[in-house]
Amino acid sequence: MHLAELNFGTLRYPWGDPRIAGFENAIDQVNRIAACSPGFVWRMSDDDMDAAQNDPKGPLADRPNTASTLSVWTGAAPLFRFVTKTLHARIMAGAADWFVYGDSGFLVCWWVPQGHRPEVVEGMTRWRALQRHGQTGNVFAAKGLRDAALAEMRENVG
Repeated sequence: MHLAELNFGTLRYPWGDPRIAGFENAIDQVNRIAACSPGFVWRMSDDDMDAAQNDPKGPLADRPNTASTLSVWTGAAPLFRFVTKTLHARIMAGAADWFVYGDSGFLVCWWVPQGHRPEVVEGMTRWRALQRHGQTGNVFAAKGLRDAALAEMRENVG
């Protein structure tokens, strides 16, 4: 199994606004770092994500001005390392400046068969289930990602 993740939040200002330039200007570099990171498998293309974010009948239709990423990793430990130990962590430290308070950093992770490329609708369905039912072994948020990553690291050491 591989690990899919969808993360999203609502930007405080529209794309192109100078007040979010620090975030917007870092996106390509963060994505390049992800693509070169051990354990990275796949990320939805910018064009496909943009189309999903702007589809008036799509899964993000009720979330204007969204920034989001959908990707697949070989496991929780590589994703956790990327999120916490790279430029990604430094950029997200500035989330309060760029995202609507209380509407940033939403993360949902779920296990998928190797070779599966999820769609945004699948991620949002998983996120809504997470909101309704809480974390399970198959669907979890940031704390669950950390716990799964630590378990994987212990397995690899022992």
